Amino acid sequence: MKRSTVFILAAFILALALPMAADDGAVTFGTKCAVCHGKAGAADTPMGKAKKIKDLASPEVQKMTDAQLTEKISGHTKGLTADQIKAAVSFIRTLKK
Repeated sequence: MKRSTVFILAAFILALALPMAADDGAVTFGTKCAVCHGKAGAADTPMGKAKKIKDLASPEVQKMTDAQLTEKISGHTKGLTADQIKAAVSFIRTLKK
């Protein structure tokens, strides 16, 4: 195979892999957390109200450390990678009032 062909093939594979490797906290939150917490994190869903889940934008939640949030997420959501949890914590920080 010519070098230019190998380079183009490698660039194509990398371009396909990057979106999968870069986890977006909003996407993770939307697919794994929003069912209970709601899209804005206000826990205004039927499940959120039934379980008396706290608003993620509240000072009480926002004052938690990243380690505390990570522990909470790990305990309530199975199947997330460490990177997905870190991205979700970052997203939760954007909800601050």
